[in-house]
Amino acid sequence: MDVDRWSVRFDEVMGRVAGRFFRVEPRSTAREFVSGLLSSVERKNCWWLAEQAGHHRPDAMQRLLRSARWDEDGVRDDIRDLVVEHLGDPGGVLIVDETGFLKKGAHSAGVQRQYSGTGGRIENCQVGVFLAYASRHGRALIDRRLYLPEHGWCDDPGRREAAGIPPEAVFATKPRLAADMLAAALDAGVPARWVTGDEVYGQDPRLRAELEDRGVGYVLAVACSTRVRINGGRTPVRADKAAAALPASAWHTHSAGDGAKGPRRYHWAWIALDGDGHRRQLLVRRNRTTGELAFHRCFTPHPVPLPALVRVAGTRWSIEELFQAAKGCVGLDHYQVRNHRSWNRHITLAMLALAILAVTAAGQPDDPGSGRIRLTVNEIRRLLGALLLTPATTAATVLAWSDWRRQHQARARKAHYQARLRS
Repeated sequence: MDVDRWSVRFDEVMGRVAGRFFRVEPRSTAREFVSGLLSSVERKNCWWLAEQAGHHRPDAMQRLLRSARWDEDGVRDDIRDLVVEHLGDPGGVLIVDETGFLKKGAHSAGVQRQYSGTGGRIENCQVGVFLAYASRHGRALIDRRLYLPEHGWCDDPGRREAAGIPPEAVFATKPRLAADMLAAALDAGVPARWVTGDEVYGQDPRLRAELEDRGVGYVLAVACSTRVRINGGRTPVRADKAAAALPASAWHTHSAGDGAKGPRRYHWAWIALDGDGHRRQLLVRRNRTTGELAFHRCFTPHPVPLPALVRVAGTRWSIEELFQAAKGCVGLDHYQVRNHRSWNRHITLAMLALAILAVTAAGQPDDPGSGRIRLTVNEIRRLLGALLLTPATTAATVLAWSDWRRQHQARARKAHYQARLRS
């Protein structure tokens, strides 16, 4: 491993986005912010990152997210270009999915009790919709949107203003947010032959139609109750009923990709749809042990074999692994901000840190005879934190931060008590 080369890569990437910052101060702070996200610091919010960088107060980090002049959408586009440059492949897959960010209060932009796929239930949270890119070279997050519920946020001008939500941020469903990100990526020339996502996106006919109009293939999950048309498009039937009528010879065993415990092998079958079986299919996955079924609507601009659809269906799990890495390695969910712009800025910088790890991992050579797996994103982050990104602090700075935190917490506690006594 060439750790020095990793340091050069970090400098190159930060130089790549430098022009998005209009003054030297936020540019320097952003570098320290991303360095902190890649470090081994326990929590990756402004307080901890400021201490890691050797600052005496969190003001500069907070100003970076809240009011400093820089173009977070431009940085996002630079992330996309960086990922395409290092991970791009003609057979690439774009993946859409959302993740929840649990919150205790009611003032953060978009927060309310709503379904969170992270917890698998209704919780008080924010929901972000993300776009990922995956290829044989690696995967990374390349776009993000904060979901704003229609009732309670989009229809409440006072609440919108308090959270800094701009007038142009109108209500959009999660599939519509995904469609906007997909259109931006495809218009920018991202090399992707396929799109995949879960039921939230597979159930949206407008999203599917837009992808078909572009000639982009998709493998999108749908519910068992989805009605499809079989027998040359003549017979409408539920997806699970169509699968139940399949003969034993229709099922084939294929791997949907390697998991932590080896190949993820399932039984698969496909059914021609809409009298256009060369382009539209219902893909059915059956668990080899439990018999549980899962369903996908598919579109292929050109005929492809069954294993190709299986591969794309399996790629969808990549984004779950990306969310896990982003939250566990670079603090995607460690922010303590309420403002709409601040959320976008923290998420963008976390995506940048994750992209640095992804392109570094992609550059590591295979060594099958070494008895070791390739360096992973998690292991590279750990090595960076231990060998290169050491805290720029002294004992006096650590003690001063402890004193400052306790003073701040005392003021916050007093304010909370006074507010409760008034209520």
